[in-house]
Amino acid sequence: MADRLRFVDICSGAGGLASGLESAGFSPVLLLDNKLQACETLLANRPHWSVVREDLVDFLPEEHPETLDVDLLSAGLPRVKSSAAVRRSDSDQELRLLTAAVYLVHSIQPRALLLENLPALVESPAYAGIRDFIQSELTHLGYGFRWFVLNAADFGVPQERRQGILVALKKPWLDAFTPPEPTVDAHVPVGRALRRSMRARGWRDADAWAAQALSVAPTLVGGSDNRGGADLGPSGTKRAWARMGVNAGSLADEVPGAEYRWPRSADPAQMLKITVDQAALLQSFPPEWHITGKKTARYRQIGHATPPPVGGALGAAIATALNSPGRT
Repeated sequence: MADRLRFVDICSGAGGLASGLESAGFSPVLLLDNKLQACETLLANRPHWSVVREDLVDFLPEEHPETLDVDLLSAGLPRVKSSAAVRRSDSDQELRLLTAAVYLVHSIQPRALLLENLPALVESPAYAGIRDFIQSELTHLGYGFRWFVLNAADFGVPQERRQGILVALKKPWLDAFTPPEPTVDAHVPVGRALRRSMRARGWRDADAWAAQALSVAPTLVGGSDNRGGADLGPSGTKRAWARMGVNAGSLADEVPGAEYRWPRSADPAQMLKITVDQAALLQSFPPEWHITGKKTARYRQIGHATPPPVGGALGAAIATALNSPGRT
């Protein structure tokens, strides 16, 4: 059996990307996040992982020599705002972290780099300056790169979630890399994904509700730590949820019980709500993956995460390249 590939994961959050890479044959030597709740979630699921709570900008790889010369540096970075892309704010936190991640490549010298962010970072002219900066730094260090966009729904995730991806590899392995192809022929609708959980407390209309929830979920968004409680997104997203019979204004504490009478109302206020655990199912976390914290903190970790199946598909594609004959 081939040795497992080693990786460093930064801005690890709830571990969606890291757990996906783990399933593809990678073992983390260190995971980094500045939020206590995220670190607690990581250790609750993988007590043996080395988890460091520190700001990415302050992280010094020289103090953690196990991180040097690993196979992969991965990062599910906070979404870079368009205002940062057009340089309206030099202090933008998201841009600061993206820049720090790129500079970290200088120190760690991984064989491959995986950055996950919003699709506009790949597609939009407004982000051309950022792309040029990244490409200039990586070219100088001897990397080639591939920019592309994936939809998590193409990998069995019951959610419309487009993700901008950068994979960079040192030149010996670049030609062996191909972006992952979809793993499912048809997208998984919300009803199919949540039917079993909706039936868990004996709700008699669970199957009927599931039969009409025939679309994939809109993109789950974790929101900001500075805003109120957990909801499922902006007004357009809420309307999409309402078409599936879901009140997206907040999250329920538990699924409907046997006594619940489904009103079948067109008024979103009368519709049922999903739970945090169901949001984790829509993000395709394994059922046994425990997200720690109170309801809002748990939902934010879920909404910010990379769906593990996407991380697994990306990891498999990168592993194929790194295990090609050019690998030393």
